[in-house]
Amino acid sequence: MSDKKSARLLLEDGTEFRGWSFGHPQSVSGEVVFNTAMTGYPESLTDPSYSGQILVVTFPLVGNYGVPGFDIEYGLLKFFESDRIHVKGVVISDYSFKYSHWNAVKSLDAWLCENRVPGLYGVDTREITKVIRERGVMLGKIAVDGTEVPAEFVDPNRENLVAGVSCTEVRTYGEGRRRIVLVDCGCKNNIIRCLLARDATVIRVPWDYDFTQLDYDGVMLSNGPGDPQQCSATVANIRRAMALGKPIFGICLGNQLLSIAAGASTYKLKYGHRSHNQPALEVGTNRAVITSQNHGYAVDTATLDAGWEPYFVNLNDGTSEGIHHTSLPFFSVQFHPEASSGPVDTEFLFDKFIENIDACKR
Repeated sequence: MSDKKSARLLLEDGTEFRGWSFGHPQSVSGEVVFNTAMTGYPESLTDPSYSGQILVVTFPLVGNYGVPGFDIEYGLLKFFESDRIHVKGVVISDYSFKYSHWNAVKSLDAWLCENRVPGLYGVDTREITKVIRERGVMLGKIAVDGTEVPAEFVDPNRENLVAGVSCTEVRTYGEGRRRIVLVDCGCKNNIIRCLLARDATVIRVPWDYDFTQLDYDGVMLSNGPGDPQQCSATVANIRRAMALGKPIFGICLGNQLLSIAAGASTYKLKYGHRSHNQPALEVGTNRAVITSQNHGYAVDTATLDAGWEPYFVNLNDGTSEGIHHTSLPFFSVQFHPEASSGPVDTEFLFDKFIENIDACKR
């Protein structure tokens, strides 16, 4: 690649990593986070939970299987988690300029260019990870030589990121016999696929939509980006829904929002959980599950109202991985049971949600 441009990752503490630009040659600022998954970059880059973030992929080789086709299934892109790339930028160690996969239609470089997302390669991503693990998550910039570099380090968590990634109108998927409201706070497509596979009609509503006036059997609270405290309108709607007693299931940000509605407080983690193989223990049992995760905030379960209990706990650091009500059909988890990409060990939680719905309809 004779015309390659040099570029740098600049962290707010002054640390600098120099490499080469690929994708769209533009300088950007955002929150720098790392993901330790070995595969799944098309899913990760299109995950709305990464909105406003510069993603460092720790697995050394990226791009070797290209980008999959843009097939449509259920009205959704079949091989992606939303309709566009959400990361501000991507940082990798070794970019594969040649890709090979039965389903690939283009290179990662071309896809990033089309979406005007910058990339940086040729840097030591393991060292970047060590810096973030020691000092905590930091703001940063991808600075491409010859382009205008943002003057300030931009903190995306000061914004309501959910409002920028949620749908803006009500959409309906499927014609199943169970009517499920999906509160879209930055929903991954595979949540919808998992519900449709369980004979559901999915009514997808904007993050601040008062869905309690709709005819529904259960509520799904989706994943999403940023600080859950920015979503007070969603929390107010959840509290109204709780008063109706119909089943509620929350995932990731949805877990945090249900927890806030249940009286709990949240806090920002040092560097977050973003990987495919996080172990979680079901509280009160010896059952451990392997989970896929992507979040930067956690719930303080000690602040929950009466009637609520921890559901799962992270076996690495003891942080909360979910809550449930002791008598009502409300529960949520911090990890991703729809896991695309990642392990599918916890997809049974969708079955539990459906069982709750059927029990309430009887």
